[in-house]
Amino acid sequence: MIPEFLVTHSGGFHADELLSSAVLTRLFPQAVIVRSRAAEWITPGANRIIYDVGGAYDAEAGIFDHHQRGAPLRDDGQPYSSFGLIWKHFGHAYLAAIGLPEAHIEPVYAGLDESFVLPIDLLDNGAMSPAVAGPLAVLTLPVLLETLKPVFDETDPEALERAFEQALAIARSFLEARIAGSAAKLRAEDLVLKAISAAGENRILELPMGMPFRPAIMKAGADHLLFVVHPREKDWCLTGIRQSDEGFEQRADLPAAWAGLTNGDLEAACGVEGASFCHNGRFIAAARTRDAALAMAQIAVEEALSTGQA
Repeated sequence: MIPEFLVTHSGGFHADELLSSAVLTRLFPQAVIVRSRAAEWITPGANRIIYDVGGAYDAEAGIFDHHQRGAPLRDDGQPYSSFGLIWKHFGHAYLAAIGLPEAHIEPVYAGLDESFVLPIDLLDNGAMSPAVAGPLAVLTLPVLLETLKPVFDETDPEALERAFEQALAIARSFLEARIAGSAAKLRAEDLVLKAISAAGENRILELPMGMPFRPAIMKAGADHLLFVVHPREKDWCLTGIRQSDEGFEQRADLPAAWAGLTNGDLEAACGVEGASFCHNGRFIAAARTRDAALAMAQIAVEEALSTGQA
């Protein structure tokens, strides 16, 4: 079915139907969004997809609501919002439509469902409180999108529709950016795994550019690696590898004698011409050339091994 209309409820808007609209408008760009609660619009028909309104969930009939008695639940018993239902039925096609390689569609789909779609579902159904975000609760995406609603005494009859369009554009941007980031991590994983294979037992991993590297290192079980070197726009970067996703403890720190030094002072401390910077926290350093960065990395490895850090 290629719908002519994408029908959701009128009035105030929330993250679930905004994100559902972002998915559906990408798949069906010719379709017109209709925001209405009128019976003639929220009754299923061959020319429409209805979501977050209508009091029924029937994918074959093209209606995806979750407010009714007997509303759909995930296999684990957690509730769907309209976004979860739209993602369930249209998510794979959406990811293909935005150009993801076929091999990446399922992992991106599943990862986004768990980390992005499900929280929207839970918040929309009152199954999770925004308060779990603590002081940052007011900065969560659902709350920020709702702040775009017109104020209570706005008299312009078109204000709400303009606000919906503005919020939809922002919701679309966040969704697409999140997906782009997830897809980029998979591309990075492929590159890092190849680099790990090429490095063998070397304690230093050289990458062709800056990219997320820790997930692939963990996946490969490359526990022997201590430092990563890669080029930047105008210099080279040397960085440690965090032991876990939480905290900043490294597998090995850069030498204490380098901490907080730059240029000539750092060159004197490490004995490497071209050394240009070392963070006071000893987790990242920079050099003007590849050879200098690799030389610094080798010195850091030798000190880590000699002091029992690795």
